[in-house]
Amino acid sequence: MATSRAVVLQEYNSPPAVLEFDVPAPEPGGMTVACRYGGICGTDLHLISGHLDVPIPLVLGHEGLGVVHELGEGSTHDVNGTPLTAGDTVMWASSIACGRCHACRELREPTLCENRRTYGVNRSADAGSPLAGSWAEFIRLSPGTTVVKLPADIDPVAAMSLACAGPTMIHALWERRPVRLGETVVVQGSGPVGLAAACLAQLAGAHVIMVGGPRARLDLARGAGIADQYVDVFDSGGPEAARTVVSQATGGRGADLVIECAGVPDAVEQGTRLVRRSGSYLVVGQYTDSGNTSFNPHQIVYRQLEIIGSWAFTGAHLNQYVGMLPALTGRFDLAGLVTTFPLASVHDALERVAAGTVMKAVVAA
Repeated sequence: MATSRAVVLQEYNSPPAVLEFDVPAPEPGGMTVACRYGGICGTDLHLISGHLDVPIPLVLGHEGLGVVHELGEGSTHDVNGTPLTAGDTVMWASSIACGRCHACRELREPTLCENRRTYGVNRSADAGSPLAGSWAEFIRLSPGTTVVKLPADIDPVAAMSLACAGPTMIHALWERRPVRLGETVVVQGSGPVGLAAACLAQLAGAHVIMVGGPRARLDLARGAGIADQYVDVFDSGGPEAARTVVSQATGGRGADLVIECAGVPDAVEQGTRLVRRSGSYLVVGQYTDSGNTSFNPHQIVYRQLEIIGSWAFTGAHLNQYVGMLPALTGRFDLAGLVTTFPLASVHDALERVAAGTVMKAVVAA
């Protein structure tokens, strides 16, 4: 029996430990995958800090890419009907919805599933197979997991650049508020979620203004061809500078759509000021409760704003992301956004993510 190193959260606000586990045989309808890469997301920092109520001990990592190691009985194809064999490179959706609760059955919105099981988030290492996170050498994927074979001509590192942010924004821009041809779109935030929003908006034919910082992140976005205009809120006057740029770009009207990807409560009030009358404000970045913000509700009514929230993504959105990778990698330098770290250096990677000195950190098993 093979063994696997894995990064385990044992206590909140303490560095995760690298432990070793046996690799179990796959379940019928499931598979074991040798992880090549496990992405580090801002959500992982929240998990380690105890900002979300999750069971511990927990093998971390909810976004991953790897090579099929062993297929369980009855597991023969990916979600698109493409045959799978050992050695194929695949990505997998982070969560499985129950299909039975009110959100799944009546609302047709499985991201809101009351019983959603998410790899690296709410699958305790003490329940079933501990290898249920991608920061490991192997992961055991359960029956019902959406698995997608990666096209042979796609760089796996490029695919990992927006592994969580890309499907998250596809959900937001497909299900919640689509981008329309010729719109002016403001993206608040220059991390992976903000970059994913900008990329998808550009592919949809929008003029994109990115409001974020620090300068190094905006320079990286510019070098990758992501967004059309940039406002550095750290060095160029903050929110007022953004309002000036947006006003000039829209003839004083404001943006048709503003997408909040910053995860900072104060950004919400600032963002509503950038939207034109009868425009839309799409809030994606507030994944954990970071506190309240205040704004004048008269502005919502007087300017007839549409304010929309969007939460997480499903296997369908991951599948769509993989399908869009040829277009995304053909236009944007996604691989250049990624910094890889060996599994043993996960603590260094987490520190770099917390400090904001890397755009997208990825653990290489």
